[in-house]
Amino acid sequence: MYQNFFSDYLVKLQEANVHWWKNVEANKEVLSSPVNKALQEVNFDDTAKLLEQAANQPQAMIKLQTQWWEKQLEIWQNVFFNPSQPSIVDADRGDKRFSGEAWDADVVSNFIKQSYLLFSKTYLETIESIEGVDDKTKERLMFFSRQTINALSPSNFISTNPELRKLTIEKNGANLIAGLEQLQEDVESSAEILKIRMTNKKAFRVGEDIATTPGDVVYKNDLFELIQYKPMTKQVNATPLLIVPPYINKYYILDLRTKNSMVKWLLEQGHTVFLMSWRNPGYEQRKVEFGDYITDGVVKAVTAIEEITGQEQINAAGYCIGGTVLACTVAYYAAKRMKKRIKSATFFTTLLDFSRPGDIGVYINDPIISAVEIQNQVRGYMDGRMMNVTFSLLRENSLYWNYYVEHYLKGNNPVDFDLLYWNSDGTNLSAETSNFMLRELYLNNKLIQDKGVKIGGVWIDLRKINIPTYFVSTKEDHIALWQGTYNGALHVGGKKTFVLGESGHIAGIINHPDKNKYGFYINDNLTENPEEWLSAASHTDGSWWTHWNQWLGQFNPEEKVAPYNQGSEQHPVITAAPGEYVKIVLPVDQSEA
Repeated sequence: MYQNFFSDYLVKLQEANVHWWKNVEANKEVLSSPVNKALQEVNFDDTAKLLEQAANQPQAMIKLQTQWWEKQLEIWQNVFFNPSQPSIVDADRGDKRFSGEAWDADVVSNFIKQSYLLFSKTYLETIESIEGVDDKTKERLMFFSRQTINALSPSNFISTNPELRKLTIEKNGANLIAGLEQLQEDVESSAEILKIRMTNKKAFRVGEDIATTPGDVVYKNDLFELIQYKPMTKQVNATPLLIVPPYINKYYILDLRTKNSMVKWLLEQGHTVFLMSWRNPGYEQRKVEFGDYITDGVVKAVTAIEEITGQEQINAAGYCIGGTVLACTVAYYAAKRMKKRIKSATFFTTLLDFSRPGDIGVYINDPIISAVEIQNQVRGYMDGRMMNVTFSLLRENSLYWNYYVEHYLKGNNPVDFDLLYWNSDGTNLSAETSNFMLRELYLNNKLIQDKGVKIGGVWIDLRKINIPTYFVSTKEDHIALWQGTYNGALHVGGKKTFVLGESGHIAGIINHPDKNKYGFYINDNLTENPEEWLSAASHTDGSWWTHWNQWLGQFNPEEKVAPYNQGSEQHPVITAAPGEYVKIVLPVDQSEA
């Protein structure tokens, strides 16, 4: 029995190795790329700074080491001589790696678990406690140290994970063989870092299982397709609503399934919804610039909507970087001294001030960005698969290593989860746009500077945005910290409303009222300090969607109108939603793009 298992396992392992090395060979230039060299150099320099300062603080280091050793002895005594007593060291709340009973029932596993947790906490506390190291350096050291520590977690190895050992024995190793088959497939579809699948890739079909709200593509250029959704009420608000999604993700996060579709809900409230579906760029789109998303993107969409509906003004909403594009569009109109084409603007988790970018800030420094720029210029784009892994590693235990254990070691099939499917359905970013965002927005924070960003021949000045604006962010967002989005709102002119939802970057925004899951905070007085604003804010149960819909009502004539026709003579229906651009998957085949 075991002989057959090991024979099969060795065969699968050999196959996986072959595919891995083929993948390495195909990405040899990337694996030895300037980005990896820059990361190594930055880590080396940061570590040198830390060690230099640590050497000047011997008493503090001795104290920390002594405390660690004393705790380690306590763990030993507790586990082997007083096993009925509570643990000396517990995992953080929300850390599910050691939640199984076997970790406590088995004495050796319990000792390994507590020793690992103690080492992890002590190591990170040591970095945090050393004086004389600047905050940015500490932030990077903490992040990359955390990556190494969590990669070496005893939960990730069969020999030190009691649950995996038991499972492997019960299944005679069949779990490992099934896991290797999945690993082999994932290696083939990865870039230079293993992209672990989060969900069943075949469980959802865009336009059939997700992104199914009826609509039509009524405008198309090389950058985006404009979808006009079909009305769901007998009469509609006269002012149309345009949604600008982020171009680093597929738009259908706003239209997953009927039970959580924001688009469908808005239609049910009587809005005429238009939505932009961005093209997934490949090498041929390498010259697409950030400014093109304004001049050839939102501006073109607004013009098409005005022609189709006959309305001179629209309401608009932008999500994440789509909100940044929307803000630049409004400022572009103001700089051009054009009439107010956009009546009100809403920003979902949108950074305008990039001084507090969230966890992604660990990658924001000149050496790494310079290396990324070189790599992007060679490729013509930033690989969406790499971006996907990068964002997953910001929450490595819940978005990376747990799937590694679940799929490769336990051999379980990925679950069917629409949100995870969307998260895995990534997009590339053109070289020019990626380089501009990283250097000019994230590193140099030029969008809030006077004459910092020029688009279409004019300087972008956020203070000239004097239309009503609605900013909604989420309390647990690690991609766009709410304090950072709050600071960005302060740079905008006009009357502003700031709302803070519960949960994170996605779940806090895609928060259908029927679920009654997450509430929100509101305070009409925008102080200079975001924490002061929150301390005086009032909490409301239920989704912020209903609050936003009431806010939007201010900018709609009281009298509703008959639904608008789908498209027009100038902009006839091209094809049914969801269109073609959203179906382009990674890696992009230029013949299909």
